[in-house]
Amino acid sequence: MTDPLFLLVYIFLFPGFAFLILYAWALSFLDRKIAARMQQRVGPPFYQPFADFIKMLAKEVINPRGVDWRLFDAIPLVALAAVMTAFLYIPVTGASPLAFPGDLVVVLYLLSLPAVALFLLGWLSRNIFAAIGGIRAVTMLFIYEVPFFLAALTPALMAGSWSISDIVLWQQKNLWFVFLQPIGFVVALVGLQAKLERTPFDIPEAETEVIAGPWTELTGRRLALMDLCVQVSLVAGSALIAALFLGGPALPWALSPPWLNALAGFLLFLVKTLVILLILASIRVATGRIRIDQLNDIGWKYLAGAALVQVGIALVINYLWVTP
Repeated sequence: MTDPLFLLVYIFLFPGFAFLILYAWALSFLDRKIAARMQQRVGPPFYQPFADFIKMLAKEVINPRGVDWRLFDAIPLVALAAVMTAFLYIPVTGASPLAFPGDLVVVLYLLSLPAVALFLLGWLSRNIFAAIGGIRAVTMLFIYEVPFFLAALTPALMAGSWSISDIVLWQQKNLWFVFLQPIGFVVALVGLQAKLERTPFDIPEAETEVIAGPWTELTGRRLALMDLCVQVSLVAGSALIAALFLGGPALPWALSPPWLNALAGFLLFLVKTLVILLILASIRVATGRIRIDQLNDIGWKYLAGAALVQVGIALVINYLWVTP
């Protein structure tokens, strides 16, 4: 049985909530800094995400007329809690002590809740721009989630397990899935970009069309928590792709003592998530916003088709090579 004190440290300190928030701010800074340097700008100082969070917490909370303010307060908290919970099942220094068969499905479900939260915020705000943005967010959800789910679940088919930790262990003994499933890796990256509503998929909050979409009526701590939810989602999504396709924190051989093995795995986790961030930041800088109908074509014609092709390839490889 796992030590209860170890579980408390794992959940609340490292690599749990405290580390997750700090790393989310670090990735947010790097994301903005990389984009700035690509555009020949200076970019923000390293403490800017933390300063923004504190500033938004200190701002006045304005309740739109006729809106249930208790529900408006609860939705960002639920979205943030869902993403932070999902991160606990993703290996960071080694196999998660909370891992169980099927945790991959739970993680994918929890990472979908922020989009639902944005829809609810937009719909309940009684603001036409926020409502349109919320409808766009949930419409996008039905477009990108199918190929993203297919791409994320394909490694489970070959590994023979629906546990993320088991998938990482399989890659430690064999090959990274990025080599066996390159199409799935690309589809997962594009799906993550859409899931985070980053350019070119920032359709729900198009400033020139719907002001800020479902974010329009968010103020004070609500805006701070929802913004933190997006930053944490960047970490959780990058960590999930690193675990599913890049071997996560697993090393090709075990080091001694055990703490050295855990440290090396954690450094490997940081490097892989930073590589994924660099790819996502490059996409954001190099592209412009697309229309919702264009996303529909991309999602169903190309991403879903490519994901299904990857599923077929994975089944063939599994039959010819993995299965004894």
